[in-house]
Amino acid sequence: MSLHNQIKNYKSIPSLKGFQKFPGYPSLHRIKKGAVACIECIQEIPCDPCVASCPFKAININPHITSLPYLDEKKCKGCGACIASCPGQAIFMLDICYSSDKAAISFPYEYLPYPKIGEKVMGVNRKGETVAEVEIVKVEIRNSFDKTAVITIACDKEYIHHIRFIERIKKDAKKR
Repeated sequence: MSLHNQIKNYKSIPSLKGFQKFPGYPSLHRIKKGAVACIECIQEIPCDPCVASCPFKAININPHITSLPYLDEKKCKGCGACIASCPGQAIFMLDICYSSDKAAISFPYEYLPYPKIGEKVMGVNRKGETVAEVEIVKVEIRNSFDKTAVITIACDKEYIHHIRFIERIKKDAKKR
């Protein structure tokens, strides 16, 4: 079955194996080398801000603007400039080499208040299900990010393909 037909058949969030078939998902070989963009875009829609945001020309869309973005993993430097550019919030940065026992995952974040560096929160998967406790290691806000922060968490390396966001802290829970 062609990739185009596979995309049309998705009724929910693809599995990890499904995502790994998409042209924006980096190979396991590249992930092991250090920080790399991970594009989990599965919608063939006219969209290309990620292409313009990459200073290394590592993201492309061919032959039509409705084609899925693909990652040229040899050109990706793991700078993260693409993360906040995606209106679908489908780009992440994976860094399995963050430390000897932890991986780092960066993702777009558009909620207030922002989490604080050092804060322990729960990492969640693509469905919003709790995976594991993680630590906020970076909160980046740039003018070029157009009011989207980029949050970086540290987690056990085994979760690098699973955690994609954090559980938001409810205001009522903080007051208790």
